[in-house]
Amino acid sequence: MNSFAAKLLFDVKNITLSWEVVDNNYKNKQEALTALIITNNGTETLPATGWKIYFNSSRNFTADAVSGNAKILPINGDLYSITPNQSFKAIKPGESARIEYVCEAIVVNFTDAIEGPYFVWDATPGKGYLPGDFIIKPLDPKYPGLVTPEVIYNQNKTITDIPTDQLQKIIPTPISYQETSGSFTLLPNVNVISTDARFAQEKAKLNMELAKVLDKSSSVQSGGSITLGYAPGFGTEGYELSVKPSGIQINASAAAGMFYGIQSLKSLMPPSAWQQKQASITIPCLEVKDSPRFGYRAVMLDVARNFQSKQQVMKLINLMGLYKLNTLHLHLTDDEGWRIEIPSLPELTSVGSKRGHTLDSKSFLPPSHGSGPDFSNTAGTGYYTKADYIEILKYASDRHITVLPEIETPGHARASIKAMEARYRRLMAAGDKAGASRYLLSDAKDKSDYRSVQYWNDNVIDVSLPSTYNYVERVIDDLIAIYKEAGAPLPAIHFGGDEVPAHVWEKSPAYEALKKTHPEIKNTGDLWYYFYGRVNDILKKKNIKLAGWEEMALRKTTVDGHPTYLPNPQFVNEDMRVDVWNNVLGDGQEDLAYKLANGGYKTVLTCVTNLYFDMANYKSWDEPGYYWGAYLGIDKFFSFIPFDYFKNADVDKNGQPINRQIFVGKQRLTDYGKENIIGLQGALWSETVKTAERMDYMIFPKLIALGERAWAKDPAWTTELDPAKAKDMYNADWSKFVNILGKRELPRLAYEGGGYNFRIPKPGVMLQDGKYYANVQFPGMVIRYTTNGSEPTADSPVYNGPVNATGTVRFRVFDAKGRGGNVASGTENNNPVL
Repeated sequence: MNSFAAKLLFDVKNITLSWEVVDNNYKNKQEALTALIITNNGTETLPATGWKIYFNSSRNFTADAVSGNAKILPINGDLYSITPNQSFKAIKPGESARIEYVCEAIVVNFTDAIEGPYFVWDATPGKGYLPGDFIIKPLDPKYPGLVTPEVIYNQNKTITDIPTDQLQKIIPTPISYQETSGSFTLLPNVNVISTDARFAQEKAKLNMELAKVLDKSSSVQSGGSITLGYAPGFGTEGYELSVKPSGIQINASAAAGMFYGIQSLKSLMPPSAWQQKQASITIPCLEVKDSPRFGYRAVMLDVARNFQSKQQVMKLINLMGLYKLNTLHLHLTDDEGWRIEIPSLPELTSVGSKRGHTLDSKSFLPPSHGSGPDFSNTAGTGYYTKADYIEILKYASDRHITVLPEIETPGHARASIKAMEARYRRLMAAGDKAGASRYLLSDAKDKSDYRSVQYWNDNVIDVSLPSTYNYVERVIDDLIAIYKEAGAPLPAIHFGGDEVPAHVWEKSPAYEALKKTHPEIKNTGDLWYYFYGRVNDILKKKNIKLAGWEEMALRKTTVDGHPTYLPNPQFVNEDMRVDVWNNVLGDGQEDLAYKLANGGYKTVLTCVTNLYFDMANYKSWDEPGYYWGAYLGIDKFFSFIPFDYFKNADVDKNGQPINRQIFVGKQRLTDYGKENIIGLQGALWSETVKTAERMDYMIFPKLIALGERAWAKDPAWTTELDPAKAKDMYNADWSKFVNILGKRELPRLAYEGGGYNFRIPKPGVMLQDGKYYANVQFPGMVIRYTTNGSEPTADSPVYNGPVNATGTVRFRVFDAKGRGGNVASGTENNNPVL
């Protein structure tokens, strides 16, 4: 039987693929022996040859399978193929085959598994077929080094349960907050008063918010008043809020300040107000004066690697406004996707927004991050139409949030490169040679050999091509038009700049030609300054500022013969803004953000050690996310000290106690440098984030801690010199914060806006004297348990005290809506933590 006939006869929907770790310390190396098991559930035999399996993975593999029956080869980026060899045996109905191979890194959590495997028949190489099922088998919970429920229990022991009526009721913490006696009763017919035209929109929005929580069918006659008034001296975002039994007064100098005052008023409402409409709401009396610490308070959302819908972006914007964050940095383009319609360049979306099985990327991009062989996967395929994006812009502007678009250049640009190659082919076929070349980003004659961090070998724009700058200006002009139509501000455009690999442009004919007319370009490193200089010039003519990742502002040089980076004096007075992510503890660049700020650059701290939403919470199989930069729970956000993040560093990127010698000789932030730290940014890179639910899980409630650090002044423990005293002060503040989350903020977010899928923490569990003791990171959440090994549900018994350690006892935390988190079992504690 030939392979084509076999394909017609055999349906791979009858195949189950499963993946497992065989040995996570293979040959005593930091490598994992893993296995892909192919099980035939059908009635026909799967032939031994005539097919390949493709899959995605963020890590490398040895080519020859240890099992001797297949070869694993990289294609491009994170796409790999598995080809059976002559030793592979046909799989009869009901039988299985194993392909064991070595992964060049250990496995920690389930997102380390291979992703999106699919079959391609040799006879029909242009189409992929998904198997019937793909199963990831869990790592043994006793694997050394994983965080156990007992570790979590001991961490939670520092948390004090604080009565709800003693908790601060506004978060982020205001500059001045004083609760007074009495309360104001908010009734459905409350009168919102404002005679100042600058607050007309805020008045309308407040009335809409009140309609969501108050039952207008109530017959109550007298509702009191909320007055929105103008007062000078509060700046753009400051406000004061006064609640008295007779009424509520909010004063501000600008609409944004009034908006934030209204958000604080919303925070005073009890969580039950969002569960169902109320006949009345009691607001405690208080006096608040407030303004932000940092003027730039941002969230970076990557929608290029995996796409998120317009509706999900707007849900994020809702809570950004509530917690007083004012910039949404949208990472719209990358190697794996282009997500915004640019009317002048339709191929950017017709080609760059789609992922499916392809080996040439001529019509669409290949699968990445498990997106599979066709366009039906909405994480891999999708984009915002112009109308969608305008809707997002208007929605954000209504909440005083600026949307910063990021167009990745010159690296991380494969989607745009392949789209412009498709445009070139289309116009060449139409006989328009000049038009075809106008926006080309690559040169077919460029034979430079490179490989990016994510393993791409064709993802860097050729910055020596004149057409590159035509493209940059064309995209800028279309963005300007879109923002103008939306009536939204566009103060800056982010042009990326990170992770351009070595050896790019070395064999580019355009580079050789450019050197002849630009003697200042001595090597390919000089192209960096040439490129960003030209991009900056284009933007300046349009009164837009250039933003980018830290590499944009760095100059490569040497010290004592060793390569190093210094702030680039060429751009220091150009009013560029740089987002600095790289402070990985132990990697040598811990002080990079402070170097740039001290050197005069306006710097946004986007530190991977404390502000990356996509890092795994801790080292555990059931905690999704990457961990190359840090294990990063909500405590890392909360404990961040912007002007001295060396001080709050306690563990390295592997979760081990920090060796403080790594900070010797590092630059500290000067008083001048402090003036250049313009804000904080939390970042969600989306390689492991494929659904709206996972996005919520990774961002919330960490976003609340980000808001606290970006808005509120430094708490006293950040500057306390006595380490023991500082630790006690921190623990007291930490207890207050997690109590506020568990008893006020998260019960509200369970319902507000339809509810958020925020992360519910795994309970801590400790065995002592034959009994299991359990606790929770967020007091106020309910712990439930079972004793028969089943998974606890919202109907399981509530934990109120120690449980006998008989049978298989399992614990789980539930939120106000009855959603459960990850399950903890007492037997997991037989795991020695390294």
